[in-house]
Amino acid sequence: MTGDIGNLIATHGYWVVAAVVALESMGVPAPGETALITAAIFAGTTHRLSIPVVIIAAAFGAIAGDNAGYWLGRRIGYSLIVRYGRFVRIDHARIRLGRFIFAKYGAEVVFFGRFVAVLRALAALFAGINRMAWWQFLFFNATGGVVWATAYGLAGYFLGERLERLRGPVAVAGGVAALAAFVLGVWWMRRHQTELQAEADRAFPDPLVDA
Repeated sequence: MTGDIGNLIATHGYWVVAAVVALESMGVPAPGETALITAAIFAGTTHRLSIPVVIIAAAFGAIAGDNAGYWLGRRIGYSLIVRYGRFVRIDHARIRLGRFIFAKYGAEVVFFGRFVAVLRALAALFAGINRMAWWQFLFFNATGGVVWATAYGLAGYFLGERLERLRGPVAVAGGVAALAAFVLGVWWMRRHQTELQAEADRAFPDPLVDA
C-alpha cells in the first residue's frame, strides 16, 4: 500500500495527498495519514516536492473532506437515524443524548479525533449526525487539520524513514489509548446516564424530525 501511494505521489504530487486525505476524512477507508507521511518523506529525500505545499495540500484535504462528511451526516445520516434508528436500538432519547454530548464535548472530539485513526474517518460524520453547530465544527476541524498536517508533515520531512519505522508502535499506543478513553467514556456515561438524559431532554425538548 505504501509503495502504491508513493508511486502515485511521485507521479501526480500534491493532488494525491489532498484527495486521499479528503476521502479518509469523509469516512472512506483511505490511507490519508500514510499519504501525508509518504509525501513528506519524499519531499525530504528528493526535494521534488515542497514540504509547505505538502502540508497545505493535506490540511486542505482534511478540511474539505471533513466538511463533506459533516454535511452528509447532517443532511442524510441524521434523517436516517431519526427514521430508522429504532431498528438498531437508537431511540429518540438516545439521539437527544448524542446531540447533547456533542454540544458539550464535540470540539474535543473533532480536534483530537484528527490524530486517532478511526475517529479521523468518523468524527466529522458523527458531528453532522449529532448536529454540532457548523461554525464550531469548522473552527476545530480546521485547527485540528492544520496542526495534524503540520506536525506529521514536518516529522516525515525531518525524520524520514525513522518515522516510518516508528509509526507501527506509535499507532498501537495511540489505538490502546483511544480504546481506553472510549471504555472510560462509556463507563462514565452509563454511571451518569439518568442525569445526562434528563439534561439532554431539557436541552432538546422539541420532537425530533427527520428533515
